[in-house]
Amino acid sequence: MHDAPLIATLVSGIVLAFMFAALAHKLRLPPLAGYLMAGVVVGPFTPGYVADGHLAHQLAEVGVVLLMFGVGLHFSLKDLLSVKNIAIPGALGQMAVATVLGMLLGWGLGWPLAQRFVFGLALSVASTVVLLRAMEEHRLMETERGRIAIGWLIVEDLAMVLALVLLPAIGLVLGGGRQDGTALSFGAIAGTVAFTIGKVALFVGLMLVVGGRLIPWILKVVAHAGSRELFRLAVLAIALGVAFGAADLFGVSFELGAFFAGMTMGESKLAQRATEETLPLRDAFAVLFFVSIGMLFNYHVMLTQPWVVLAALLIVVFGKSLAALGIVLLFGRPLRTALTIATSLAQIGEFSFILIGVGVVQNLVSKKAQDVLLAAAILSILLNPLLFKLLDRAKPWLDAREARQRDGAAAATIATSAEIPPSSPLSGHVVVAGYGRVGRLIGEALHAQGHAVLVLEEEKECVAMLHQHGIATIVGNAARDEVLAAANLAHARALVVTVLDAFEGGEVVRVARLANPQLSIIARADSDASKAHLRRQGADLVVLAESELARGMLEHLHVGQSVQTATPDTA
Repeated sequence: MHDAPLIATLVSGIVLAFMFAALAHKLRLPPLAGYLMAGVVVGPFTPGYVADGHLAHQLAEVGVVLLMFGVGLHFSLKDLLSVKNIAIPGALGQMAVATVLGMLLGWGLGWPLAQRFVFGLALSVASTVVLLRAMEEHRLMETERGRIAIGWLIVEDLAMVLALVLLPAIGLVLGGGRQDGTALSFGAIAGTVAFTIGKVALFVGLMLVVGGRLIPWILKVVAHAGSRELFRLAVLAIALGVAFGAADLFGVSFELGAFFAGMTMGESKLAQRATEETLPLRDAFAVLFFVSIGMLFNYHVMLTQPWVVLAALLIVVFGKSLAALGIVLLFGRPLRTALTIATSLAQIGEFSFILIGVGVVQNLVSKKAQDVLLAAAILSILLNPLLFKLLDRAKPWLDAREARQRDGAAAATIATSAEIPPSSPLSGHVVVAGYGRVGRLIGEALHAQGHAVLVLEEEKECVAMLHQHGIATIVGNAARDEVLAAANLAHARALVVTVLDAFEGGEVVRVARLANPQLSIIARADSDASKAHLRRQGADLVVLAESELARGMLEHLHVGQSVQTATPDTA
């Protein structure tokens, strides 16, 4: 065992993670509670076998890289730019609030200024793995809330890349200068900042311009070779190679490099296949991420400094969340969106560990402060799924609240594009409610074929893009009566509802059916329950992704009903 530490770490981590996750499932706890406990068992603070923490951390890093790569595959540049107006100021504002709260806690404990700053900054950034897992489990990746959360996360990652590079200089400034007593010049700091930003900008530019063409071409060539094994290897080589190259050559984090690799690969028609090939490895290594966190947990800090840990936890769970909640509401987003973002960010993870670790190496942070942060991080990760369950339970109340707001809202001014003057509405047109990934594909295809299309969308960034492409638009929530009235459904040919939220989609269908009983309505659903709800509201056709995928595959095979009646020998 001792002469094969990599194998021992892999086996012990995965086997114990399975055992404790099964126990957690039996106790109706989230699986990650079991993963963390497995890490505690093989960590250095409990008796018995101790896994190699350095190797575990590197294996966990692979999981984070693959996870961010998978996110990039489904997150286009348009999605990123569509939420920049809220993600950039929101992330920076929330980080500032959390940093100040952490510094106030350190001030109360009598910590030095540099330690207070690093500790507060470490409390401000959310865990990539935890946030993305929550988005996937609650099917929020393609919603507006999901796009904002991921954009917020990308901004935090960029800020942390800059912070890690500047941390030695920050420590010198907060500590009063160099150890020899000389002051640190402003020019040196400005030069470091400019150099770092320049490297990040160069990397992003190369990925968007060169990688956007080269990576899809490589995948296409490998796919034509006809070897699934070679294709899987190519996907992994691109994901890990770009991530490593970004970190080594440009000083960008592994996570950010993998995200841009996935985003450029997402432009390829083979993106879905690439996702399927990396999914098993991504899930396995993501488990090792939580195991590696558990290994860092020194439970003694819970006994020696319980109130300090509790205060740090409250900053993470409530301080950060309330700051995010207020910022999102300030930008005019619905309460449901604000609560989702706040809940997603109510935890800290891998970047917090990296930052506090660098602080310890630079003699800016004490080991006790690091233990406090690790304890608060693990507790916040354990609490995060419970917070999402509370958010799910609040769904009926949020639905009722939004319904009351719609019923009691005054008539709003409807902003329309120049192609649809109020005095001359369209007729024979197709109305597309929602312009996410699915709505965009439908709208662009219809517009390219010469059909009259009218899009209902409340995201102003999407509206600006629609105007650039000459697609008529009404700005507003498609579920509002006045928005649908402005769409002139009485003279429309069809309505396509691509809104993923079943409640909002159902409201659009219900109001549209009342406006035009003869209108052809097609809606999108993500579950059998959503499908039944949309049909009850009046949709003529409800498309369930899994069913349509199977049907399309059967039609491509040209077998029709024969598949159902074929014998095992002929099938």
